[in-house]
Amino acid sequence: MTTNPVVELVAGIDYPMFILTANDGVERSGCLIGFVTQCSITPPRFIVCISIRNHTFRVLDDVEIVVVHLVPSDAEDLAELFGSTTGDEVDKFAQTRWRDGPGGAPVLERCENWFAGRILQRLPAGDHWAYLLAPIAAHSGGRERGFTFHRARVMELEPGHEA
Repeated sequence: MTTNPVVELVAGIDYPMFILTANDGVERSGCLIGFVTQCSITPPRFIVCISIRNHTFRVLDDVEIVVVHLVPSDAEDLAELFGSTTGDEVDKFAQTRWRDGPGGAPVLERCENWFAGRILQRLPAGDHWAYLLAPIAAHSGGRERGFTFHRARVMELEPGHEA
């Protein structure tokens, strides 16, 4: 059996997981994401990637500002809520505490570490779209360890939409 070295390499990386939230003025949306990276120091910039099958992807068409939350290590229930349900069927925000943040994007109260970013650019990136963000606000609740990709994988989260 031949293995793919890229798949093997990536399988060993334990990325932190994030929840991206947004509000397009009509509805709130949010999803669990693993593709988040800082891509510039000065000025600070981040890239987040959202699956084209995700409900949140459709909501982002008319959004200027999103909030990116580091999922706390003890928040398996949040990871499951935002990673295994779809906003097409479930109001995720009715099941967790949140408040309005920058641009009306929800800030999840259990996520002490987050930043709000203005979307500067949208780029197709395979089965995801990449969003270039300029941070406009942030909150740091300390150096709490984040919930990781491998923990989500062990939980066998079923995506809200087919992968």
